[in-house]
Amino acid sequence: MRLVIARCQVDYVGRLTAHLPMAQRLLLIKADGSVSIHSDDRAYKPLNWMSPPCWLIEDPDIWTVQNKAGEKLIITLDEVLHDSKHELGPEPGLQKDGVEADLQKLLAEHVTTLGDGWTLVRREFPTAIGPVDLMCRDSAGGSVAVEIKRRGEIDGVEQLTRYLELLNRDPLLAPVQGVFAAQQIKPQARVLAEDRGIRCVVLDYDALRGIEPDEFRLF
Repeated sequence: MRLVIARCQVDYVGRLTAHLPMAQRLLLIKADGSVSIHSDDRAYKPLNWMSPPCWLIEDPDIWTVQNKAGEKLIITLDEVLHDSKHELGPEPGLQKDGVEADLQKLLAEHVTTLGDGWTLVRREFPTAIGPVDLMCRDSAGGSVAVEIKRRGEIDGVEQLTRYLELLNRDPLLAPVQGVFAAQQIKPQARVLAEDRGIRCVVLDYDALRGIEPDEFRLF
């Protein structure tokens, strides 16, 4: 990981154009080749970025990041305030919170919640960009990738979309359908999922644990 703090301007040239005027920013250059430009707000979201595969060409005052499609990030450097490299080592992976991990375990045990005749192939099914929560077969024997969240948001739909793009390249699995399952799914996430042909399922945590609702009991 290379961290550069610099006064710079950034121009994107590709399917459209975008311009960031001169200001101090953080440039992240990762080992996978990706380059992202950050300001001191917006939480984790970069102002602009280039995803791998891409390459960085460093000239004295101008850096050019280009991908195979010919898109470019042109970074004009006025002053470099910090430039350091750090070896982060292997990534152990995201450890999910208890509720989300429990949801995955319970749904794997009760996979017919998603449909009659469904069977579980594997939990944490591996892909090149991370594991899919559940890989299943529906009643017709078709492959289904299931992504499970406590709260279903757009980021989760995007994550499942990337998994499906990879899985559908495997002739032994394709066609692979997607299910986005969560205790609560935001309306925007549902619209995006359904637009991409991904089925949304709202999970009842207590029902999966076999706890009956008691709101209508008299005693």
